[in-house]
Amino acid sequence: MKAVIQRVTSASVAVENQTIGAIGPGLLILLGIHEEDTEAEVDYLVRKITKLRIFEDEQGKMNLDLAAIAGEILSVSQFTLYADTKKGNRPSYAKAARPEVATDLYALFNQKLREANITVATGEFGAHMQIALVNDGPVTIVIDTREK
Repeated sequence: MKAVIQRVTSASVAVENQTIGAIGPGLLILLGIHEEDTEAEVDYLVRKITKLRIFEDEQGKMNLDLAAIAGEILSVSQFTLYADTKKGNRPSYAKAARPEVATDLYALFNQKLREANITVATGEFGAHMQIALVNDGPVTIVIDTREK
């Protein structure tokens, strides 16, 4: 799995001009699911994300995790994170998980975040979405479970 994590003051996702998910302060996560990913990658990523200390404390140091600020997550599935651009000009998405696998892992990822007492808003798997965000910092972190 590959997650692009952005610290935000707010974020929202819309489908056909209708907002389907919105959060206040927290994290926008764009989640790519690899064809070989399993529940083990979900568990690793949820542990890592929920413990990331990327929010500022009273001294302005990035020392607080999501729970410490009562932050929320906007989770959006994005297969294009596994684009392969090595050959030609049209990206290949062959390494991205097939929808029948990715849908279940995406749902499991969001469920496990909720089980960690985090408010999670989501995009719509497979839909054409518009995402709006106010990046705070900016702070953007990429975690790839293949590089753990």
